[in-house]
Amino acid sequence: MASGETNPISLACITVAIVAGAITFSHVNDSGFWLVSWFLGLSTSLALRTWSVLATVIGFMAFGLVWILYSVV
Repeated sequence: MASGETNPISLACITVAIVAGAITFSHVNDSGFWLVSWFLGLSTSLALRTWSVLATVIGFMAFGLVWILYSVV
């Protein structure tokens, strides 16, 4: 990547894969987590269980889709 010979789509795939990993494990420091749980009136334990599952699914799906796109390009 540092040589600059990587095409723009591959660089975008790498960036999205990094973001997918960040989304998967970000719920503790995520202000959105606290806002959503507070506005919906969820207990912290219920919000953690729900948010953790959703964030993990979204992160792994995004990573999987990027992996497929990266192998095609």
